[in-house]
Amino acid sequence: MPLPRSVRLLLLARVVNRLGAFSLPFLTTLISTDHAASMTTAGLVTAAFGAATIPSRLLGGRLADLVGRRFTVVLGLCCCAVAQLGIAGSRSLAAVVGCAVLLGLAFELYEPPSQAIISESVPPEQRVQAFSLFSAALAVGGMGAGLLAAVLGHWDLRWLFVADAGTCLACAVLVGLALPPDRRPRRRVAPHGARKGAGRPPLRPLRDRSLVTMLLTGSAYALVNQQTVMSLPLALAHQGRPAADAGLLFTAAALTTVLAQPLVRLEPARRMSTPAALALGHLLLAAGLLGYAVAGSLPAECGATAVWSLGDLLIMGRAYALVADLAPPGASGRYLAVFGVSWGIAAALAPVLGTQLLAHAGATTLWVATAGFCLTLSGVQLLVTPRPGHSAPPEDRNSSGALANELTECQNMGR
Repeated sequence: MPLPRSVRLLLLARVVNRLGAFSLPFLTTLISTDHAASMTTAGLVTAAFGAATIPSRLLGGRLADLVGRRFTVVLGLCCCAVAQLGIAGSRSLAAVVGCAVLLGLAFELYEPPSQAIISESVPPEQRVQAFSLFSAALAVGGMGAGLLAAVLGHWDLRWLFVADAGTCLACAVLVGLALPPDRRPRRRVAPHGARKGAGRPPLRPLRDRSLVTMLLTGSAYALVNQQTVMSLPLALAHQGRPAADAGLLFTAAALTTVLAQPLVRLEPARRMSTPAALALGHLLLAAGLLGYAVAGSLPAECGATAVWSLGDLLIMGRAYALVADLAPPGASGRYLAVFGVSWGIAAALAPVLGTQLLAHAGATTLWVATAGFCLTLSGVQLLVTPRPGHSAPPEDRNSSGALANELTECQNMGR
């Protein structure tokens, strides 16, 4: 079954946006080189960006469900462009810090509405494929972005942020023109004297034990992912090699994700349970990161990159599809937003942990420790990965029914 038009448009917009989105891994390097900051200071500034993405993600989910998907996506992309240009033009460390925090506050507004559109536009059996294609769209743009980073990074790292701002604005225009206008559901008028909201318990995603489990394991996976992305340029520089070579490795990761897409649709992969797929994905991550620890050349590092990219491909589609299955009707934006907080947590911790390990133990220890963490996560996934529909508390199940009834009524009113 072909994917709906709205999903295809989002995939195209994601490619455009991702084309310039390789500036973030070089933020720490830019701070330490252009502004003569210590590695610790650079890590703390990048951590501040990561912490700011947590309220950004939650706000994105709430705006997506209450105001509209298209509005939230366009708002987030435009604000990101402003912050990126601010980083590129900053001449002081204080200005970079301010723009980095602003970028964090806008950075995740895009994610919950775009993911909610995907989860609500395809049937449950297609969600793994749809979210895997969403990752592939990132990878398609990432192939060009990695080469762009390799070229512009050798010239001036600031141009990476300018390119990122341009693609954010191009993506905002594409989404604004291509997606249908937001439709806000009509609110039912409460009977005279009735308390506002009576009869409909508030939705509390964090009361769902399955979602909390996914948030915890997702934060651990995101920490590995962000550790790899943010530490790779700095690890290369720590070894006396050009940090811009990381752009070539990121291109290898993107190419692997694109070429390996057919594997997701093979019958053995489709029949594999979600806990088994997540465990296998973490094993592949561990193997690839161990490859970084022993590789002594760029071709060997490209091979290691291909291995951990296969692990990412398995994990991303399965994890987001499972969270979408856990969400009650009409609440996918907020569920995906809560799950997405894992990336903010990781973005805050990864720069601090990575810079400290590099400064005190070296690149080899960094990759070995991260690989060991992935091995542990592989076993944890087999034990704790939830199944949809088993642990939502009673009030949320009642709320799910109320939301479903209200959505049905709104659809009937609109006919």
